[in-house]
Amino acid sequence: MNPVPLYSEERPRRGRFLVMTIAAAMTVSATISLGRWQLSRAAQKEALQASIDAERQKPPLTQAEFLALGKASDALHRAVRLRGLWLTPQTVYLDNRQMHGTPGFYVLTPFALEGTEQTVMVQRGWIQRNFVDRTKLGAVETPAGIVEVTGLIEPPPSHLLELGSSATAPAPVASSPAAGASEPAAAVAPVAQGYSPIRQNLDLEAFRAETRLPLRTDVSLQQGGPASEGLQRDWPAPALGLERHYGYAFQWFGLSALVVILYVWFQFITPLRRSRRRARDGRF
Repeated sequence: MNPVPLYSEERPRRGRFLVMTIAAAMTVSATISLGRWQLSRAAQKEALQASIDAERQKPPLTQAEFLALGKASDALHRAVRLRGLWLTPQTVYLDNRQMHGTPGFYVLTPFALEGTEQTVMVQRGWIQRNFVDRTKLGAVETPAGIVEVTGLIEPPPSHLLELGSSATAPAPVASSPAAGASEPAAAVAPVAQGYSPIRQNLDLEAFRAETRLPLRTDVSLQQGGPASEGLQRDWPAPALGLERHYGYAFQWFGLSALVVILYVWFQFITPLRRSRRRARDGRF
């Protein structure tokens, strides 16, 4: 009986070992890189959160400082104190908004700034919806006359996914305030027939064209403070997704560790156990 040459099995085995080593090294390198990238994204989000917290700790801007800003978006998350008049007839109720897990409406009212022709959309707070009659809105108290409002400079209201276009009926046409008038004429403009205050989303550019108000479309004001005027103001924190990035990083690093374990098991431990078994069987 002719002996089988040892090199007949050794060469394919070395080739498989080399291929598996290269594949494992590439997989581990890729997964570690992806995990580190997720950690870097989380670090960026943490820096952004720290920046937001720092802005909120600064003293409120005055109305003059707010008006002097080149871009109000440069002062996002900064508190500001404004004086003006609520344009109550143009109040909008954004549907399907939740607070503490309860569905309801975000209440938004344009705010005409005193002594100017500028109007800012104010996110005033949240009210619970009527579960029997969706169109029945809860009572919201809106002070008349010139008032002072303090809130945070925030981006325009976020949009929810909607099927089709939201129906928006024509709204009142606001006339320009007379020279030297202390109250904008838009505050007393009548509401057009068919105007719908309940909406799924609100695009400030479209709302400005619809109402013809001199509305700022780059930012809105998020009113803070305790519950009042029938509104709650426990606004949710900005969703930065820190947990998601850390979760993805854990998955990538876990996959990398799994590849290393499988490589060591099948490339070293399994052949070693097989050789020991063969040696044992040969002895007996």
